[in-house]
Amino acid sequence: MTDYDGGRSALGRSLLESRALSSDWVPTFAAVPRSAFLPDVIWPHDMDSGKSVRLSCQENPAAWYGYADANVPLVTQWDDGRHEGSQPGTLPSSSASMPSVVFAMLRDLEVGAGLRVLEIGTGTGWNAALLAHRLGVENVTSIEVDSAVADTAREAMRRFGLPVNVITGDGFAGDPDGAPYDRIIATCGLRSLPFAWVEQTRPGGLILAPWGTDHGHLDATVRLTVADDGLSASGAFLGPVEFMKFRAQRLDWPEHAFQDPSESLHGATTSYTSITAADLGLSQFDVAHFAVGLQVRDCLRLVAEKRDGTQPVWFYSLRDRSCAAVMFHDGADSARVFHAGPRRVWEEVEAAWHWWDVSDRPDFKRFGLTVTAEGQTAWLDAPEHPVPIVG
Repeated sequence: MTDYDGGRSALGRSLLESRALSSDWVPTFAAVPRSAFLPDVIWPHDMDSGKSVRLSCQENPAAWYGYADANVPLVTQWDDGRHEGSQPGTLPSSSASMPSVVFAMLRDLEVGAGLRVLEIGTGTGWNAALLAHRLGVENVTSIEVDSAVADTAREAMRRFGLPVNVITGDGFAGDPDGAPYDRIIATCGLRSLPFAWVEQTRPGGLILAPWGTDHGHLDATVRLTVADDGLSASGAFLGPVEFMKFRAQRLDWPEHAFQDPSESLHGATTSYTSITAADLGLSQFDVAHFAVGLQVRDCLRLVAEKRDGTQPVWFYSLRDRSCAAVMFHDGADSARVFHAGPRRVWEEVEAAWHWWDVSDRPDFKRFGLTVTAEGQTAWLDAPEHPVPIVG
């Protein structure tokens, strides 16, 4: 036992108590530590401050192992590998996910002896190694788009004794040469789930992926079952998460400080809304945020900082230069809305929120997704009840 094993024991107990770690995964958790797949320099994410700080194992091994065995995400690459220096980069582009998220997804993947799994997004290689320990190296294939990340993961898994086959390439295309698979799991956030994955999964097999809309960074894990005829896959969402986005589907999200739309939106028209900030769901994991995004297409939301009890929330159309800004004031019964451009973005958001409200404010698990060769459709309670598209 090393001086750092106490942290892993505490993490294991915490994951078991939260039921993220199921009993059948305990031997694998014990045998395959996250620390074996991390680089010397990691960037732990402080969930409270939202900031990342550089940490080197050589310089501070106690703190490094402490974070390796903590239930926090760790950035392992910035800016697609272009980053240099001791300060955080602009965009985190590869990471080691929170252990609670990793083991919850492995639990929901429902794997068993003899099943073959394709993983989309190798990252550090830890997730693939966990699968390989449980199922055998020969039953796991992983795809990574970044060649440097793929090489590092291959070496880490080889060194650990679980040399999973890692393909360097576009995960959107899957692995037709190795298909069919019994399970496909994605470890990156998607905005469009490719039908190629359905085609490469056996009838009755499962696809597990974080999926969301361009409305925000929010993802929700969806578990799809491939139909007996192989022509579709459908299933319910399991709950909110947030992953680094599939690189080909990333949006350029600007930082959005406090702005007064009465000064920055010249010529804007105005109206008022009785929807409150609490109703709209301004935190990252609010289901109202998810429900609105399912309905209002090609629209992103940016929540600005609050200043003196006032908080602007901006909505930008991705189709044109239309936008809207809602000025929420603490304690006010209504909020002023500023509209600019031909698309009435806020009216679409307001209609989407009212649909969610009159539908008894359904939680994530009442929503689902169906993927066919023609595209993807979100639904409420059953595939026969598609979520309406607003605008």
